Amino acid sequence: MTDAATVFPVCPLLSMLYRSALMSALLSSQALNRGIAAVKEDAIEMLASYGLAYSLMKFFTGPMSDFKNVGLVFVNSKRDRRKAVLCMVVAGVVAAVFHTLIAYSDLGYYIINKLHHVDESVGSKTRKAFLYLAAFPFMDAMAWTHAGILLKHKYSFLVGCASISDVIAQVVFVAILLHSHLECREPLLIPILSLYIGALVRCTTLCLGYYKNIHDKIPESSGPELGGDATIRKMLSFWWPLALILATQRISRPIVNLFVSRDLGGSAAATEVSPASKAHSLSNPSNKMVSSTSSVTKTHIKNFTFVCMALSLTLCFVMFWTPNVSEKILVDIIGVDFAFAELCVIPLRIFSFFPVPVTVRAHLTGWLMTLKKTFVLAPSSVLRIIVLISSLIVLPYLGVHGATLGVGSLLAGFVGESTMVAIASCYVYRKQKKKKNEAETAVEGEDSAMTDMPQSEELTDIVEMKEDGE
Repeated sequence: MTDAATVFPVCPLLSMLYRSALMSALLSSQALNRGIAAVKEDAIEMLASYGLAYSLMKFFTGPMSDFKNVGLVFVNSKRDRRKAVLCMVVAGVVAAVFHTLIAYSDLGYYIINKLHHVDESVGSKTRKAFLYLAAFPFMDAMAWTHAGILLKHKYSFLVGCASISDVIAQVVFVAILLHSHLECREPLLIPILSLYIGALVRCTTLCLGYYKNIHDKIPESSGPELGGDATIRKMLSFWWPLALILATQRISRPIVNLFVSRDLGGSAAATEVSPASKAHSLSNPSNKMVSSTSSVTKTHIKNFTFVCMALSLTLCFVMFWTPNVSEKILVDIIGVDFAFAELCVIPLRIFSFFPVPVTVRAHLTGWLMTLKKTFVLAPSSVLRIIVLISSLIVLPYLGVHGATLGVGSLLAGFVGESTMVAIASCYVYRKQKKKKNEAETAVEGEDSAMTDMPQSEELTDIVEMKEDGE
């Protein structure tokens, strides 16, 4: 029977892309926000407190989720997995200490109350929620690490099922806890406990999946053909540039909101970026590029990447440049009023150009990850912030304001980041090509030296002739 992956080589890529996109879409906090909104007393204050605490947690400790790439690239043996888990245990302890520090110290008061300009009541509840979330980064990182190992062995379906189970558990426990005494005593615990239950279900599913499908199949230690066992230093060296990139991506949105709000002296324009971003995410699959190590060749991956970019561009232009289509999406799907939707039209049209730099960055980043050369990606995150802030400062002098200023600056930041990633990729490619040429030259030199040397039989004949002459 013919394998579908043989007839259609991009099938593994489509499968992994679909499940990765599904996983990202499902792991959102909308069910938890719905749980807070259902609380009768101080719903807005609770929503603000939990939302701020959750955002701060994702910013400070969210880069730990990029450790899935360590599991995807480095874990080839049981010993490698133990080292990866040890890194996450240490990181989880550090995160818990940091959460406690923010909850009880003056630093937390400054970051939450002063920097975000919230009142005492919201600030107090935010710090309490931040303390309750202290253990979540560790559970999340453990889940992502095992997700990377499962993806390495092509168990993306199991990873997707774990994500679906996470969301289902959250929704179910929100509904259950809303009918418990917590709604009256400590309503803030409703979304937090549901978040923990969902993370526990996801982490348990992934760990059991690893032990059932992979643990007994991988060796105790990596052999020479795999480069030997990975060291913790190599893992961290591979991870920190990716973590830095994720941190800059997380901080870009607050920076844009801050500059846009100050530019117009209010927060209304800044909120335009949010529905525009949500509408854009409905039509942009290009930021979920993945790499596969199956029978898929480099040509298949390049063609698949190009098709994804073309599809994303087409969807964006059809949805955002066709008259009245983007307004209908914003009004009917996202739920904003028509006057507000009209303000989002130009930002969405700017968003339609995002697939080009995003696809270039994702494709080249995946290639560099397979080579374990992520250190060259670090400058791209710095350049992105520099270009972003420079655009936010300069564009208002050119007459660009509001959400157009924010989205245009984000595009400039993406273009700057993608350009730097492309430069880094060219640098790595040239070094690889140079090493390959030097190796080929050395092999040719050895072959020519062996050819120039007389053969042993010829040497024997010469010696015998000399003996006969004597």
